[in-house]
Amino acid sequence: DAGVHSKAWYAATCDRKMAEDALYRSNKDGSFLIRKSSGQDSRQPYTLVVFYNRRVYNIPIRFIESTRQYALGREKSGEERFDSVAEIVENHQRTSLVLIDSQNNTKDSTKLKYIVRIS
Repeated sequence: DAGVHSKAWYAATCDRKMAEDALYRSNKDGSFLIRKSSGQDSRQPYTLVVFYNRRVYNIPIRFIESTRQYALGREKSGEERFDSVAEIVENHQRTSLVLIDSQNNTKDSTKLKYIVRIS
């Protein structure tokens, strides 16, 4: 278990549209939640959803079978790996998370600041 089920930021029954709507309503840079990934793939079990600069970013959280760890986004060399999804959240509450806009090819960064709850 990734240690997500008891966390305030985990939206267990939330799909992508619900998550995006909730973050747009929050309208605060750095607001976030974690939801189950749409594909229900064991290699990408969760998605980190972050609001920044009037945009919502859906960042896949990968599960790395060989090390039983988690990482964000596509696999890259020298990536940060974490023992739980909670560690990813705690880390990015302290250090900035890089947000890549693939459509406009821009990079931003923000910390995870505000937990968005799905009511």
